[in-house]
Amino acid sequence: MNKKNNIDRVWDIVEKVGVCMLTTQFADGLRARPLEARPDRGAGLIFFVTDIHSPKEGEIEARPDVGLVFIDSSEKAYLSITGRACIVHDANKTEAAWRKTDELWWPGGPSDPNVCLLRIEPFTGELWDGPASAVATIFEFAKARLTGDQPNLGENRKVTVKM
Repeated sequence: MNKKNNIDRVWDIVEKVGVCMLTTQFADGLRARPLEARPDRGAGLIFFVTDIHSPKEGEIEARPDVGLVFIDSSEKAYLSITGRACIVHDANKTEAAWRKTDELWWPGGPSDPNVCLLRIEPFTGELWDGPASAVATIFEFAKARLTGDQPNLGENRKVTVKM
């Protein structure tokens, strides 16, 4: 697979899966939490609508390097992205990323004073694509046991995400 196809595959997973685990750094280690991604493939950025009072804002201001993990269990695709995060206070950008479900958390809408955007600039993505089904996985293990070969459980390819 060429570089463009790898990058497209990364963005396809981000757009399809939506919710990921965002890992930030803090004084005592690492902290992960689920967030709904708002990818902007054309800009090469991933946004999250979030609350300004969350601990992640301070963690990101102190240490902006973050990790994102997306899992597409239906396709057995696992994606890890590393990038640089920053907090964005821009009503127009927040409105562009806003979804109706966000009103459950912020009834004041995108102009709610407690809302901000988390902007991630991806640097690298590491993608593991596995067999498409559990049957294929079982087959690969059975075949490996009979032949002594390693099971073919997918390809690990590291790709650079377009910035």
